[in-house]
Amino acid sequence: MGERVEEEKRRDQENGGDQHRATKSHHEQERKPVHFVLVHGVSHGGWCWYKIRCLMENSGYKVSCIDLKGAGLDQTDPNTIFSFQDYNQPLLDFLAALPGDEQVILVGHSAGGLNVTDATYKFPKKVSLAVYVAATMLKKGMLNEQDVKDGVPDFSDIGEFGDVYDVGFASGLDQPPTSVVIKKHLLRKLNYQMCPEEDSTLAAMLVRPGPIRALTSARFKGEGEEGSEREDAVNKLVPRIYIKTAYDRVVKPAQQEAMIKRWPPSAVYVLESDHSPFFSAPFALFGFLVKAVAAL
Repeated sequence: MGERVEEEKRRDQENGGDQHRATKSHHEQERKPVHFVLVHGVSHGGWCWYKIRCLMENSGYKVSCIDLKGAGLDQTDPNTIFSFQDYNQPLLDFLAALPGDEQVILVGHSAGGLNVTDATYKFPKKVSLAVYVAATMLKKGMLNEQDVKDGVPDFSDIGEFGDVYDVGFASGLDQPPTSVVIKKHLLRKLNYQMCPEEDSTLAAMLVRPGPIRALTSARFKGEGEEGSEREDAVNKLVPRIYIKTAYDRVVKPAQQEAMIKRWPPSAVYVLESDHSPFFSAPFALFGFLVKAVAAL
């Protein structure tokens, strides 16, 4: 009889320990910090988010800054990147490697909005929110003239294409360009007119040609009825927020508004900034990102 009582006590203790460990594990999951994944625009790299990353990490958030193919520390020659899938592979690989139950908030700047949309369609269960910062937000990608009009920078008021960009023709002058980068003397005027001079100087040292052929090939439309159903399902599953930049000379306010009207997000915020709020208005941008988390 005494042995049976002792055995029951031992089992109760073990069960209690298991429950304690389960409860502890549950609390640890609850305390897991919100994870932001920041995606740069064309010619930039993960480096452009350094102010935002510092603010976020000091506030307890987890932050990952992606270098897309041929950008930042990735030394791939952009003139050899012809498909959008190839260009976006670093972001897709990052999401594929996340633990099964982990979700992230994707934040895309400028052309990085294309990468965010592509990743959201491919990994909807791993994305809790998509945020577009002065970004190209096109539901189906670069499918038609309207998409180009709304989502591609228009510098016709400055001059011809070759007046604004340094252009690479790695496939030959008789073929479409393979890379572009805004000319150095125009960078501050177009991208960084409201930024501290130190930041625009650093950026001018770090920007690299972007794989223009890959960007123009971005397509997100599924074929047939099944593709449309997939789009609708993803749009319901992953909310989107757009952060407008009121003094943007790259993705101009009228273009941003046109994309918002064509594919309405859950919320729209407005920054009194140029095209690069991670330099010119980091505290305000950080505040909107925190506000976006609170709305989830």
